[in-house]
Amino acid sequence: MSAKPMFKAVQVVFSLLLLSLLIPISAAAQSSYQVVALNHAGTISGTVKWSGPVPRAATFPINKDNAVCDPDSHSVRDLERLIVGSQSGVANTVVYLKNISSGKAMDIPEPRRFLNQRQCRYEPHILLVPQTTILQMKSSDAVLHTVHMDGAATYNLPFPFPNQIISRSMPSAGLVNLKCNGGHVWMNASVFVIAHPYYAVTDENGRFELSEVPPGEYEIVAWHEGWNVLRREAAFDVLSERRVQRPIFSEPKSWSKNVSVGSDEKATVNFVISEK
Repeated sequence: MSAKPMFKAVQVVFSLLLLSLLIPISAAAQSSYQVVALNHAGTISGTVKWSGPVPRAATFPINKDNAVCDPDSHSVRDLERLIVGSQSGVANTVVYLKNISSGKAMDIPEPRRFLNQRQCRYEPHILLVPQTTILQMKSSDAVLHTVHMDGAATYNLPFPFPNQIISRSMPSAGLVNLKCNGGHVWMNASVFVIAHPYYAVTDENGRFELSEVPPGEYEIVAWHEGWNVLRREAAFDVLSERRVQRPIFSEPKSWSKNVSVGSDEKATVNFVISEK
């Protein structure tokens, strides 16, 4: 990188750091969830599957930093908003218990709690971060990225150097949307900041499992971030200072069912979702 672009990048990073410090973050009240001893807990497992014709994958042109963002010269990026497997399983659906106040300790797998930026993608696409804990983030790319958050957390963090880990507290439970203000407008992901551990993200076959569930009656919810691109909206590339177009997505969708779990019992819940 020549001296002039490097100086520009430093200016951008400094401005974004100042902005991230000025944005007020209000901590939510501590969760009322209680960790208790479990002797005869049950398990809830199942699938989320697609019904009907699968919509065409939403894509977006790759028009910046192609050597890093598009090393295989595909020219477009799958926005990863709807991933349906060969057996109709829907990946990246969040399945959780809605009305649970006590149970096991937090045991969310580490890969779901750490964000990487690789080849101009957020990995993983869906994150689960326990409330009041730290989200760690890094970029594996030698280009300027940002992690712009809105929703339950509001940060705007620059990543000008590869493999530098940045950590931020996530004090408020809820949904956080991620996007890049560095001109890589196709980058998108969702973070659930969660108050209890009974959350799972479906795999490539649409499967999920919630373990160590206390016996009882629950409402179980399947949540999907939404898969349609509604329009393009003007955005701003903080490095080039140019206007760009960012995809705007449809609202998330959710489906719920009631489930009963007995002592040492394995309950099954299957969801079928569609375009309707």
